[in-house]
Amino acid sequence: MIDRIRQFFATHLSPDSASGDSQEHRLRLACAALLIEVSRADYEITAEEMAAVSVAVRKTFGLSAAETMELIQLAEEEADGATSYHEFTSLINDSYSKEQKIQLLERLWEVVFADAEMEKYEEHLVRKLADLLYLPHSQFIATKLRAQARLQGSE
Repeated sequence: MIDRIRQFFATHLSPDSASGDSQEHRLRLACAALLIEVSRADYEITAEEMAAVSVAVRKTFGLSAAETMELIQLAEEEADGATSYHEFTSLINDSYSKEQKIQLLERLWEVVFADAEMEKYEEHLVRKLADLLYLPHSQFIATKLRAQARLQGSE
């Protein structure tokens, strides 16, 4: 699995310099894994949720459709093997600004609202992730309302 991750980054996402880029690649994988985890929170992964994960990854990182698909596949494998969310959130906390973490939280909410149903398990997971990202409750609520309003406005 590690070889597949390295191959993906070398083929699709690796610019010329290696050290800072490998950190960026790990961050992308961590964010995508959290998006996957939110889609799985209610034990029912819908097509709308997976489409929202794909859109979130593509918008956040500016990837092509093929790169997005491969990153999501790697993130699913990473999420399957994870023992806790801490391994993802600690990496994000070390590298992301507050604004970037808020943007990620909004993307998580977009996945929650993608199927037009917010299950209690999904909300609980996003609350937990907001806490692990050291975002205050006010940001948890604000991002929820922004994502909800944006998605209701697009219907």
